[in-house]
Amino acid sequence: MAESHGGAKGPAAGAHTETEGGHGGGFPPFESSTFASQLVSLAIFFVVLYVIVSKLALPKVGGAIEARQNKIEGDLAEAQKLKDQSDAALKAYEGELASARSRAQAIGNESRDKANAQAEAERKALEEQLAAKLAEAEKTIASTRATAMTNVRGIAADAAGTIVQRLTGVVPDGAAVNAAVDASLKG
Repeated sequence: MAESHGGAKGPAAGAHTETEGGHGGGFPPFESSTFASQLVSLAIFFVVLYVIVSKLALPKVGGAIEARQNKIEGDLAEAQKLKDQSDAALKAYEGELASARSRAQAIGNESRDKANAQAEAERKALEEQLAAKLAEAEKTIASTRATAMTNVRGIAADAAGTIVQRLTGVVPDGAAVNAAVDASLKG
């Protein structure tokens, strides 16, 4: 009994543990006895994998890449076309804007010239009216002055006669007083 409980083990006991536990030898992929069959299995697996990938997966991926490339090229072409259209529309807009500005400036210049001409005509008409009123006022002033001078002459003659009469007590001769007033008014 002592032999079975941890005593000395013989070759029979060692063989029993190797087959039961499977812990003998080395790592199976590194065993040289199975190496050739593993290489053949690996080669077959890679050939099958290559065939599956090249016949099934790669065409789908290639088709997706090609479809995406075509879509990108189509989008770029459409974007370029739209850019060209927007550039043409922008040039047309800028041309119309420049044309509208020049028309607006011409209309503004024409309106300003008309307004200036109308203002000039109104100014000339007003100047003519003012000149006529001024001439009429000058005539009125001249006639009023003449009337006033006539009255002044008469008033001066009366005043001179009255002054001479009070100072001397004698009534002076009217012709002599008028001659003296005329001489005094002339200068």
